[in-house]
Amino acid sequence: MTAIRSRNTLFIFSILLLYALSGLVALSYEVLWMRMLSLQFGVSNFGVVITVSAFMLGLGSGSILGRRFLPYLARPLVVFAFIEIVVALYALSLPAINQYWSQVLIGTVSQTGLTAWHSVELIAALLFMLLPATAMGLGFPLILTVIKDSSLKVSHLYAANTLGAALGALLPILLLPAIGWSNSLYSIAAIGIAIGGLFLLLSIQLPAIQHTASERSPRPAYIDLLSYALIGAAALMLQVAWTRLYGMVLLRTEYVLAVIIAVFLVGTAMGSAFSQWGLRRVWLNFLPIIAAFAAVISLASLASISAWVETLEYSSLVQILLKQGAALTLVTIAVTFCLGAWLPLLVRNYPDAANAGAWLYGANAIGAGVGGLLAGFVLMPLIGTPTTILVAALILFVVGMRWCQTRLLWLAAPILISSFFILNGLPPVVDLLPQAHANSRSTLFLHEDAVAITHVIETDQGQRLLLSDLQRMDASTEPTAVVAQRNQARLPLLLHPNAKDVLFLGLGTGISASAALDFDVNITAVELSQGAIDSADRWFGSVNRDVMNKMTIIHDDARRYLMRSIDNYDVIIGDLFHPDLVGRSRLLSMQQFERAQLRLNDNGLYVQWLALNQFDLAALQIVLNSFQQTFPQSGLFVDGFRLAMVGRKGAAIDGRELIANIDEIESHSERTGGEGTWTWLGRYYGRINSPTELVEDEWRPRIEYHLPRVRYADEIDLREVIEWLVAQRPRPLDASQELGIVQKDRHSFERAYLSAGASMRSWLAQLSGDERRAQRFLQFAYRGNPRDQWVSGTLADKMLASLLRTNLDRDGEQAGLQRVLDVKPDHLPTLRALLQLARDNNDVEASKRYIDQLHDISPLYSVTPNT
Repeated sequence: MTAIRSRNTLFIFSILLLYALSGLVALSYEVLWMRMLSLQFGVSNFGVVITVSAFMLGLGSGSILGRRFLPYLARPLVVFAFIEIVVALYALSLPAINQYWSQVLIGTVSQTGLTAWHSVELIAALLFMLLPATAMGLGFPLILTVIKDSSLKVSHLYAANTLGAALGALLPILLLPAIGWSNSLYSIAAIGIAIGGLFLLLSIQLPAIQHTASERSPRPAYIDLLSYALIGAAALMLQVAWTRLYGMVLLRTEYVLAVIIAVFLVGTAMGSAFSQWGLRRVWLNFLPIIAAFAAVISLASLASISAWVETLEYSSLVQILLKQGAALTLVTIAVTFCLGAWLPLLVRNYPDAANAGAWLYGANAIGAGVGGLLAGFVLMPLIGTPTTILVAALILFVVGMRWCQTRLLWLAAPILISSFFILNGLPPVVDLLPQAHANSRSTLFLHEDAVAITHVIETDQGQRLLLSDLQRMDASTEPTAVVAQRNQARLPLLLHPNAKDVLFLGLGTGISASAALDFDVNITAVELSQGAIDSADRWFGSVNRDVMNKMTIIHDDARRYLMRSIDNYDVIIGDLFHPDLVGRSRLLSMQQFERAQLRLNDNGLYVQWLALNQFDLAALQIVLNSFQQTFPQSGLFVDGFRLAMVGRKGAAIDGRELIANIDEIESHSERTGGEGTWTWLGRYYGRINSPTELVEDEWRPRIEYHLPRVRYADEIDLREVIEWLVAQRPRPLDASQELGIVQKDRHSFERAYLSAGASMRSWLAQLSGDERRAQRFLQFAYRGNPRDQWVSGTLADKMLASLLRTNLDRDGEQAGLQRVLDVKPDHLPTLRALLQLARDNNDVEASKRYIDQLHDISPLYSVTPNT
């Protein structure tokens, strides 16, 4: 064979640099495609598993196919350049292909069950990812052919490509917050096309390769291919499991995945480079032990890393990436170093390293793809993520020992197996997040499936909290939280008192839906998380009034249900969720609002709730404008720090129906939560009139990437948001006209309206640090409308705090506490203080009375034994 003889520095540098850039582009595609699939599924774990598995399956298949069918090309770099350009063009078209496929899917299998739907969607996504990944996999044997007779070794090439890929994994998480998903994709594809062009230019400078028939080399033994495939399976099982576990306690999933991939690749490159030195036998003896025990340590370190991260302070996304990335590197780098060392060590034993490298790499990557799918959709749901990590560690040890020549090292096996008894479950929530859940007493419920890890934890006061993937979730049995959750149903059902059918998009604890039991309606709820469904039934029944047995539960994704359903509703209620979590912004997209509108009956009402403290002003205005595009005459209501976007199908929002039924509603005080009709109308904040022209498009999301950046940079300014809401709120007369309130009712309305405004200004003054001004506004708000629970509750909090700072005798304290109860009879902290006072006085009868009151307000409240 007459091969490339040029060994000059320019050739070596060019090949290494361009192949490193090729790795950068490939991994950037992977992270961007993972984001696309996570948005599509609305479940980050699905996007992670499908993307990394398809990527590895494609790379492995391409490597083997390329070695088998393309080893004798005269100009392999021309083919490589063509692949780079075609993959870039495919990457640009993939979003459109995916969007078109989603519409086809809706029209063909929309009436199937959730599992069948996800299966079809996952298989399709796998195939879409597999095509470009296979094409990229063809490149490895092509490059090996080019360097066969040069001074470059497989380890050099492997290290350069993986280092470039490591940078490529991190690049999108810097681009996404800055320029968005679409522009990030365009930028990476442009780099890919440029790399293809440079490879083409390099090929022109090199002579054609002459091949002879005697060059065909045998493939490695099947047992070696199978063994190294199992190593790959264990590697991706670890990657998927690490992403889920550390994605719960660190950054968002796509950031954790990118960092883990980067660490994987840096470790692989280091292992590949360092494996050139030392005895091959010594390396192969100790690699399985080091890799397996390092994997176990990565699991054992979860609680420590999580607790440490909770203490850190950040001022930017870059800073949080550096700090948390360093922690991830610390616990995963040893495993990835070992994984990188195996391939160069194995190919060193073959006379044709390029041929053996292509076969072994292909087998490893295919095994990795299978391992990723197995971990994400079988092992983690069945045996849990911690045990999946232990299984992967055991595979690394057992399979790696095939190349170990020192049988005495098998004595490490019992120690490794013992970890299954020590680390086979998640640490308690209080160990993972000791600051956020310092008052956690126990974990009552833990459910893991392919969608999420669901916890129900109990506090030391007996209250319960629902957590999904340990992320922030305001689903609590604490009395104030219960009121806020029930109000999510009260407002829309008060505005549409003649409603018969109501749909909840999101179930949570079932507490919100329980408020609908006070109205004569048929209740349906859609919930994706099976863990949430099970916990609402078993652990929140005493607070949600056993609503699970009085409603229809549909286990489905809210987006898919609205797309496939043929049922219409009088009221649809969008639950609160955290918009900066992966895929959640789709529930605030213009397309989602349009889907909800299509499922409304004529004059039907759609209400989407937002938590004001989770948005900066720019993001809030984008969401408001998106809602306004679908419901042009929509309005805003504010309940506490929760904002309701209210849209009516075919009509403007007003209060006429509510006022027409005011006598009946007032006779059922539970429907208004005891606050009265005018309190609810007084929470009106005018028509939606967003100043921005931007919208949240589910295929070109904006807040999805904007909110994490501003949150980590501490740029979410609640005061700015409230100031804007207050400034755009209409005058009382204009508000009464918009709501259709007649002259005789305007006095009642204006008192409640001005009271709600004063309450908001009080909070605004509080945020500004002006305590005296806040107190004046609060007093005005209470005099105007003492029935408003947020006003009376805030005033009671302040009265109690002031009382506790005063040195009073028992009689004075008793009288002061009673005055607080006069303002808010169900004020839990005051009742607790009175209970303690009664116990101090050995007043058994009073103690029993206060305990009964506490349980009436909060059925799960745990009374501390009297010592």
